[in-house]
Amino acid sequence: MDLAVIILLAVLIVLVFIILVRSVRIIPQARAGIVERLGKYQTTLTPGLHFLIPFVDRLLPLIDLREQVQSFPAQSVITEDNLVVGIDTVVYFQVTDPRAATYEIVDYIQAADQLTSATLRNVVGGLNLEEALTSRDKINAELRGVLDSTTGRWGIRVSRVDIKEITPPPSIQDSMEKQMRAERERRAVILTAEGDKQSRILMAEGQRQSAILSAEGEAKAAILRADGEAQAIRKVFDSIHRARPTQKLLAYQYIQTLPKVAEGSANKVWMIPAELGDALRGVGEFLSRPDEDGDGPGRNWADEADEESAASSGPEDEPLVTPEEVRVTEEDLTPNLERTTIDPDEFTIPRPSSIDPEAPVHLSDPMPPQDGTDRR
Repeated sequence: MDLAVIILLAVLIVLVFIILVRSVRIIPQARAGIVERLGKYQTTLTPGLHFLIPFVDRLLPLIDLREQVQSFPAQSVITEDNLVVGIDTVVYFQVTDPRAATYEIVDYIQAADQLTSATLRNVVGGLNLEEALTSRDKINAELRGVLDSTTGRWGIRVSRVDIKEITPPPSIQDSMEKQMRAERERRAVILTAEGDKQSRILMAEGQRQSAILSAEGEAKAAILRADGEAQAIRKVFDSIHRARPTQKLLAYQYIQTLPKVAEGSANKVWMIPAELGDALRGVGEFLSRPDEDGDGPGRNWADEADEESAASSGPEDEPLVTPEEVRVTEEDLTPNLERTTIDPDEFTIPRPSSIDPEAPVHLSDPMPPQDGTDRR
């Protein structure tokens, strides 16, 4: 008797536990549960604690309300130019109505896969390979529009459709690689030609600037040299003009200058000027003329020159060239850049009227006057 009561109590406890388990349901967050009472839709359970009638209400598998990502395998699609390409797609969707997703479609994931394949064939079939490869955004937008309008009555919202990869046939891939390689080589050749062109232009511009600067430098150097030579000639002529050289000194300097004409290994012929004979004749008479007392040519020519100078100039000795102190200052060594030409009228080259290039030189010739006037 006692054993039967214990067994009955145990059965009642188990039955109560089963009833409690089947009547209490906890729905997690972002999930939804469909409740059927006696095989008919009763309600949709939201996240939280719920109580059901045991053995009367039935809870269907929970539905995930979060946005889901479904990747579909590659689909063979024929383009407008009759090329078979493989296209992989990814669909982002979310269940917005658990009741419609449960009762309006058997398997909404499989349905989305089939719908995507059919829509993809329709869209890509109107494009050639080049357009299919470069119009991914257009294909994605058309796919999303078709899927969203169709799956809306299933309680599903398609938020995004992406094409992961478009795989053309191997032969087309080789042709595309060759085309791309040729295009890159063409661009490389163009860029190389442009670089060479720019480098040549820059080199020519640099050479032109260098030539201009060199010409300007040479011009300035020539001007400075000419200015310096002009000032040097001016100094020389001025010194000669102040020194008042005599005919004897000019003849002597003329004879000393003649050997310089013969300098150089290339001089095979020496042209003797016509005035050389007259100069030598005058110098010879000067050196070999006998004295006035009849002593003969053995008299010292320096004594004769001294006597002649004493006779013409007075008791004091007078040199052949009247010296005048000439000092070189810093102004003489500094070229005058503002003066590039010299007026020849500013200088007077001494031309004694007593000097006759064709006449012989005699020691008895009078000296030129000190005031620079002619004396016949």
